[in-house]
Amino acid sequence: MRANVTAYRIIVAAICMAILSPSLFGQEEREYIRKGNRLYKKSEYAGSEGMYRRAQDNAKSSGDAVFNLGNSLYKQKRYGEASGEFIRSAQAAEGDSLKQADGFYNLGNSLLKEQKFSESIDAYINSLKLNPDNLQAKYNLAYAQDQLKKQQQEQQQQQNQDKNKQQDQNKDKQQD
Repeated sequence: MRANVTAYRIIVAAICMAILSPSLFGQEEREYIRKGNRLYKKSEYAGSEGMYRRAQDNAKSSGDAVFNLGNSLYKQKRYGEASGEFIRSAQAAEGDSLKQADGFYNLGNSLLKEQKFSESIDAYINSLKLNPDNLQAKYNLAYAQDQLKKQQQEQQQQQNQDKNKQQDQNKDKQQD
């Protein structure tokens, strides 16, 4: 009889642990995010990055950790890495259009810093599809479009100069 009680207690304990474990991991993740947020507010971006990465180490981390990590990387001027996190954030936020729009908006900002104007335009458009009221996204979209146009004009001028230079060299060769 005593063996049955002990076995029963072990089974009950195992079931309780199985039920409580996911919530304990969720609490741990939230704690790391809170610590990261405190460090971020103090402009300690490398420290906040570490906390957000620890929050992500949990088997099923929330999109908040991913989004916040992207912000931390952006503040450290690591725009390429930040872009990757913002893409993941937008994917993780599927179903929450405002969070997804924020992910695309921040992705656009990272790409803009890298002077990837065409890609940033796409990100801003995606953001505005989900949140058409975002005035800053509209402004940044217009800015990125202007920058792309300038970049294309400069490339065209450079090609024309190269072409003219090549023609001048050919004329010089013919005269010799």
